[in-house]
Amino acid sequence: MIEYYLGIDSDYVIMGLAALTVLLLLIVFINIIQMHKLKKKYKMFMDGKNAKTLEESILSRMDQIDHLISSTQKNESDIQKIYKNMKTTFQKVGLVKYDAFHEMGGKLSFSLALLNEINDGFIVNAMHSREGCYTYIKEIIDGNSIIALADEEQEALDMAMKSKD
Repeated sequence: MIEYYLGIDSDYVIMGLAALTVLLLLIVFINIIQMHKLKKKYKMFMDGKNAKTLEESILSRMDQIDHLISSTQKNESDIQKIYKNMKTTFQKVGLVKYDAFHEMGGKLSFSLALLNEINDGFIVNAMHSREGCYTYIKEIIDGNSIIALADEEQEALDMAMKSKD
């Protein structure tokens, strides 16, 4: 009769409905398994807890989150202070050892350049001779000196300026 009205063989309709029924049963079983897993997780979560202990757990976690937020803010503030202080510290170093008076050996004289982030600082020049040691300091502003630099001092300054690029 279906065949007469729709032009479809009834065997195909029955097989289609059977396949649909199997598919729906499969979906139901999958849902049952997922619900069982969800109930198991829920029981583990709620195990030994009533509404009061659950509320205490949530409030405890909220307090921990508040503490973490305040700690993070303090850390950010401390890091900003450290960066600010680092700008004025000596970060770049250049050292050149040499013989100031060629009769001496061992390169006992030296030029030491110490610079901060913006190339401000100083050069210490210590010249060692048989009579004694003479120490001079020259101020460096923006990578330049007002006083003329000796070759060794200029080399130490160049070394310092290149030491942290």
